[in-house]
Amino acid sequence: MSAQTTTVAGRDLLRVEAAPEPCAIVIFGASGDLTRRMLLPALYNLAADKQLPPQCAIVGFARHEWSDDDFREHAKAAVGEFSRRPIESTLWDRFARSLFYVPGEYDQGPSHERLTERLEHLERERGIPGNHLYQLAVPASAYAPIIGELGRGGHAGPHGADARWSRVIVEKPFGRDLESSRNLNRVIHSVFPEDDVYRIDHYLGKETVQNILVFRFANGIFEPVWNRRYVDHVQITVAESIGVEQRGGFYEETGALRDMVQNHMMQLLSLVAMEAPIAFNGRWVRDEKVKLLEAIRPFTPGDVRMFTVRGQYGRGRVAGEPVPAYREEDDVSPASTTETYVALKMAIDAWRWADVPFYLRTGKRMKKRSTEIAIQFKRAPHLLFREFLEGASLEPNLLTMRIQPDEGISLMFHTKVPGSPLRIRPMNMDFTYMPTDLAAAPSAYETLLLDAMQGDATLFARSDEVEAAWDIVDGIMNAWEELPPPEFPNYDAGTPGPDAANDLIQMDGRRWRQL
Repeated sequence: MSAQTTTVAGRDLLRVEAAPEPCAIVIFGASGDLTRRMLLPALYNLAADKQLPPQCAIVGFARHEWSDDDFREHAKAAVGEFSRRPIESTLWDRFARSLFYVPGEYDQGPSHERLTERLEHLERERGIPGNHLYQLAVPASAYAPIIGELGRGGHAGPHGADARWSRVIVEKPFGRDLESSRNLNRVIHSVFPEDDVYRIDHYLGKETVQNILVFRFANGIFEPVWNRRYVDHVQITVAESIGVEQRGGFYEETGALRDMVQNHMMQLLSLVAMEAPIAFNGRWVRDEKVKLLEAIRPFTPGDVRMFTVRGQYGRGRVAGEPVPAYREEDDVSPASTTETYVALKMAIDAWRWADVPFYLRTGKRMKKRSTEIAIQFKRAPHLLFREFLEGASLEPNLLTMRIQPDEGISLMFHTKVPGSPLRIRPMNMDFTYMPTDLAAAPSAYETLLLDAMQGDATLFARSDEVEAAWDIVDGIMNAWEELPPPEFPNYDAGTPGPDAANDLIQMDGRRWRQL
């Protein structure tokens, strides 16, 4: 990561890392929504924090016939709307002088030749030592043509006496299944070596996700109980209150399993269950994540029938407002069998987690937005206070990591109620990020762009990690294709999900956390 802060006795100990070397940042898809909402605001904030060298050139590339000034006006509007800090005129003028634009087609050599000429001119003019960072903010179908042209045009390898590095940032989805993921990796590796490929999952740039590793491995009191002896089960929830918004066509081809489980949820699962890495760097952290993913028990067709649930939302009310069914959304088939909800029971065949079930659920149009990891510990082995409980039972201790909203960590334990007779109540010891802290924290894309410029791949997915996740998901998708689809819709919008998801966890004598 680009910088780390540790608090000791009320003092922040900040390890400051050197600013990245000057480079040319090329954004393919410069006119798109990702660039507007995420990339341009992130780069502006990096410049404001003096983490972007002033010599850097940011070159937009897209089909729009824009000039440099047109791109700068587009960027100013984007930063004004989406930046975490307001535009300051002096800073903006300095930042705008680093913005340039080249119009062209992604799959046409002459367009890339113009890009080459512009980059070489900017490198001479601004003293950039041949470093290139290519951001693919384009649909996945455009990856292969762009990568191919970069290879043919010599963009990917060092060129010139002072050339140093060329790196590419690839946005998810990384394929649609294991085979397409492998094919995409072959295309990328034909031009870029793996060490220069940065597969971005913005979840890993979130402060609270990064805090999972710090919480586990910087505190000596948790790791001794982070195993099958003390943990009863783990729940991972990624619930969204929104529907598919304007992405009906995309979602029809994707569904919740590909959209959320294969990437975001597998990342959360690997971070919470992996072994301690030898060192905190791109090699060792990702090695342990891959080991964890490869230890997940594959789903047989019988397992898929028993341990997976898929759902699709119908009409309902969210936050008091009526919302349409998924099949009524724009660009969605009225007979669609695409899942908007998935629940899974997973097992990890490793010494630490043998016999500990991991329950995952994700869905759209849920009761509320919530992303959390809940580690439920086993009940106390001897109920010393049973005579004071009047037939009730003590709830097991619960550790909850909240990713969004209300980011923080809480531990539920039991205490005595003051007074007599003896009564016991559950209490929460709660750590919550202050809103001011989160507002001042860098966005996920700020963190990840800076890491890519510095060559730190810790928070990016490696090819074997992506393929290991797809291997798990492929088994589920293939079995679903052979099974008759459920009677959709099977849950109302604004509810916690289908009844079958409750059956999945209740057959083990457990229950989902309330949303």
